[in-house]
Amino acid sequence: MTDVKYLSQVIATKGENPLIVSIVNKQSQEDAELERKLRELKFKLELRKEWILFIVRDVVIFSAIIFFIFAVSGYSLYMHIYR
Repeated sequence: MTDVKYLSQVIATKGENPLIVSIVNKQSQEDAELERKLRELKFKLELRKEWILFIVRDVVIFSAIIFFIFAVSGYSLYMHIYR
């Protein structure tokens, strides 16, 4: 669709007397407002998804790995002391 708009722009600007072509979308104000709200909702959804992934990946998994390392090293120290 963008190629068609670009092509119509090129055709309209050729020659000595270029045509004036309006590429403005013929949407009503309500449609434009709904589209803007939809983009905002998609952005908020993506942001929320990124935060959830950050919390799960970087906080929970990192904490579990640190706990596992401390548990293994504590058990190893315990075994070395009581041999």
